[in-house]
Amino acid sequence: MSHILILGGDGYLGWPTAMYFSARGYAVTVVDNYFRRNACTELDVGMLYPLPSLSERARIWHEKTGYEIKVVIGDLTDPEVMRGLFDGRVKYQWAVDPTFSGIPETVVHYAEQPSAPYSLIDYRYANITVSNNLLVTNNLMFAVRDFAPETHMIKLGTMGEYGTPNIDIEEGWIEIEHKGRKGTFLFPRQASSLYHTTKIMDTDLFWFGVRMWNLKVTDLMQGPVYGLETDESAVDDRLKTLFNYDEVFGTIVNRFIVQAVVGYPLTVYGKGGQTRGYLNLKDTLQCVHMSEKTPAKAGELRIFNQIMETFSVNELAELTQRVGRKLGYDVTIKNIENPRKEAEEHYYNPTYQGLIDLGVEPHYLTEEVMESMFRVVAGYKDNIRQDVIFRGVKW
Repeated sequence: MSHILILGGDGYLGWPTAMYFSARGYAVTVVDNYFRRNACTELDVGMLYPLPSLSERARIWHEKTGYEIKVVIGDLTDPEVMRGLFDGRVKYQWAVDPTFSGIPETVVHYAEQPSAPYSLIDYRYANITVSNNLLVTNNLMFAVRDFAPETHMIKLGTMGEYGTPNIDIEEGWIEIEHKGRKGTFLFPRQASSLYHTTKIMDTDLFWFGVRMWNLKVTDLMQGPVYGLETDESAVDDRLKTLFNYDEVFGTIVNRFIVQAVVGYPLTVYGKGGQTRGYLNLKDTLQCVHMSEKTPAKAGELRIFNQIMETFSVNELAELTQRVGRKLGYDVTIKNIENPRKEAEEHYYNPTYQGLIDLGVEPHYLTEEVMESMFRVVAGYKDNIRQDVIFRGVKW
């Protein structure tokens, strides 16, 4: 039974990933320090519904399915906490079998501050973002080098690393000819936030580790994710993942659906031509699984662009309005002054074939898919706070 270690296992992506692998017979250990939950409390931004603690979620999962997810509560910016996950000193907060699961064959690295607006609230939040994200990545890289050089690391990157260049975006690498000579280089990065800048630095850290120590890394350049249910969460409502709808932690499709349900005008920043790649939460799980099944080779930094389709903000707003009105909601769209410094009209043509070639079967954002999300969100309508939807964090 393969052991998979999930860093950031309480998060929007981390918890569904833990259940997904557990349901398929993997030995799963999750680590978290409740950064996301604590940040939401500090900033007073609402979640759509309350959730049990990570240990309670693992207990419910075991009770309903018979599968174990071991839980560690710890701050991975502390190198000794990270190293304890590999050398047997780990302390489980919840486990059916408290014995050490052994060195993981795969590590999935989600343990980062994930929000561009959060990273630019002020210098303090910028410092938190830089220190948390880079220390966790560096600690992981050295722990694997020292204890588990055969372990495959899957790191969640972001399409935001590339920015919006006026050329096609390749999958991580580009061949350049200069003065009669050719070489292959990391595709140029030009992040639009401090958060995205730390993700570029993550890539550079791992590229160093790959070159120096022959580490195995898959870097998944993920676009914004939407959705709140997976096959595994259907086992019990308490197993749903975190769901934010505020401008700091909520992703755009999730935010727009919540706004539509409560009659809050859809907040389109500026002209609304900003185009990005998107994917369903279920496809994130597929992408990580396919990357785990076919790991990178020793000395390889393998990069995939993890998106399934592209939309502009205007297209998403119009889709949300169309579906909302079909369901009886009075959905309006409002263009507001853009609080972000970004191109509102631009060329955008990323390549994203690699994961499909590995076997990922995409879910697309159809009206039917959005309708199902509307119905779930509507069930929690009384929990939605309109005062947290938009606060105008400026770049």
